[in-house]
Amino acid sequence: MKTLLIVHHSMTGGTRQMAVAAAEGARTEPMLQVRSLQAQQAQPADLLQADGYLFATPENLAAIAGLMKDFFDRCYYPALGRIEGRPYAVMVCAGSDGSSAVRQVERIATGWRLKAVAPALIVCTHAQTPEAILAPKVIAPEELARCQELGAGLAAGMGLGVF
Repeated sequence: MKTLLIVHHSMTGGTRQMAVAAAEGARTEPMLQVRSLQAQQAQPADLLQADGYLFATPENLAAIAGLMKDFFDRCYYPALGRIEGRPYAVMVCAGSDGSSAVRQVERIATGWRLKAVAPALIVCTHAQTPEAILAPKVIAPEELARCQELGAGLAAGMGLGVF
């Protein structure tokens, strides 16, 4: 049985909701185990034991969240050369456009030689004031459905051996 590892960080709840929806979608694939870990809990061994990845992060100051960066920093060299070719996808909960956070994850994934299997999914909350940025987020049902579809698609491809 293959394993999909979802690594996420969420400070205001938006990214967590996205990761939960993606995990729900992925769990529809019977030949796949889904593990979801907060970034600060994920270790190099978790990456090595998984067959595919979904990275979910908020956009903070036009970059990935610090705890996601910490996860990548801690795991990068222990996983380097050992996870090449594995599929991955990325989701970003953004206050503006999220593209810089996506590019940052893509650069890290390129270094690991991972295979992107879906376009990055960016959910924009339009939070632009300090109050809106720090407020708990509620992701719209249609956006959560997109996250669920991404999880299901990634899982189906892994389960069928397409990637």
